[in-house]
Amino acid sequence: MAIESVRVGLIGAGRNTRDRHIPGFDSTPGVEIGAVANRSRESGQRVADAFNIPNVYDNWEELLEDESLDAVCIGTWPYMHRTLTMASLQAGKHVLCEARMAMSAAEAHEMLAASQASPNLVAQIVPSPMSFGIDDLMIRLIAEGFIGDLISVDVQSQTGFTDRDSTLHWRQDRDMSGFNILNMGIWYEAMIRWVGRATQVMAMSQITVPHRRDDDGNWRSVTVPDTIDILCRLANGANAHLKFSACAGLSPGNSVWIYGTDGTIHVDGQMRVYGGKRGDSQLQEIANPPENRYSWSVEQEFIASVRDGAPVMRTPFNIGVHYMEWTEAVTVSAQTGEAVYLPL
Repeated sequence: MAIESVRVGLIGAGRNTRDRHIPGFDSTPGVEIGAVANRSRESGQRVADAFNIPNVYDNWEELLEDESLDAVCIGTWPYMHRTLTMASLQAGKHVLCEARMAMSAAEAHEMLAASQASPNLVAQIVPSPMSFGIDDLMIRLIAEGFIGDLISVDVQSQTGFTDRDSTLHWRQDRDMSGFNILNMGIWYEAMIRWVGRATQVMAMSQITVPHRRDDDGNWRSVTVPDTIDILCRLANGANAHLKFSACAGLSPGNSVWIYGTDGTIHVDGQMRVYGGKRGDSQLQEIANPPENRYSWSVEQEFIASVRDGAPVMRTPFNIGVHYMEWTEAVTVSAQTGEAVYLPL
C-alpha cells in the first residue's frame, strides 16, 4: 500500500527548525515540506534554497491559505505561538508547535480549548529533548521501587559568570518569552515525566543586570530573572527544589538528586545515571545501553499521529498547559512572596 503523502508548511525557520525539524521531516517517508514563511521574504527564500522547499510566502497568513498543506510546524518565539496555533487549527491544519507552549497559562488554555474543538486535528508541543536518553531508565527505576517512597528532588542548572555586556536576548524579553525563565520549563517537563506534577510553588528570583541594549542600541529594562530558586510540593507529597542561574561562575553545572526511603538516584552533567540503595557505601553508575534509550523522533511521531491517529505522547497540549501554569506560578510567587497553588 502506498504511503499517504503529508505536506508540511513551516512558520518560522530558526535554528531549531533548521537543525531538527527540517531533517526530521525530510527523513520521514511520505512527507514533503511544501512551503515556508519566515520573518522576511528574504530569510524565507534562503531557507527554501538551502533545503529545496518549493514555495516561499511573504507571511504566515498566506501560508495558511495554501490548501495543499496538511500541517504546520510553528518555529517562532513564544509570543506568536497562541496566534499561530489558533489560526492554523481554524485553517484545518495539524499543528506541531515549538516549546515553550505559550506566553502565559491563559494563552495555553486557549490553545488547548481550540485543539479540543478540532479533535480531528493533531496538536503537539515539541518536547524537551534534554533527558530523552535517560527518561525510560528513570521512569523504570522509580516505578519499580528502586528508591522506595519518594522524599525529595533536587534539580540544579547553573552556568557561567554574569554576562553584563551582551545585547538583550529574546529569552530575556518578557514581550517575546512571557513567563518563561531560563531553562526551568525544560527541566520541569523532564522532572514530571519521572516523578509527577507540582501542586504548590514558592519562588525567589533575582535580576543581576537590570538594563541591556537591544539590537538597535536602545536601553531596555530586563524583567526576566537570571537567577531563581523554586520550592515545590509534588502531588505525591514529596518536595522538590529547583535552582536555575545564568550567573554562577565555576558552577558544576547540571545536576539532579532524587532521594527516597530506600535509595538515591543522581544524574550528573553528562546525563549519566547513578544509584545507591540503603546499605551501600557509595553510588554506582547504572547501565543505560544505547538500544534502551529513546532518541529524537518528534517529527516521525507527529506524522504518525497525523496519518495513523497515533496518540501524542511527547508532548500533548494538556501537559503544555500544566507546565505553563507552573511557569506562571513561579513568577507570581517570586513577585508576591506567597505560595501559589496549582492548578491556577
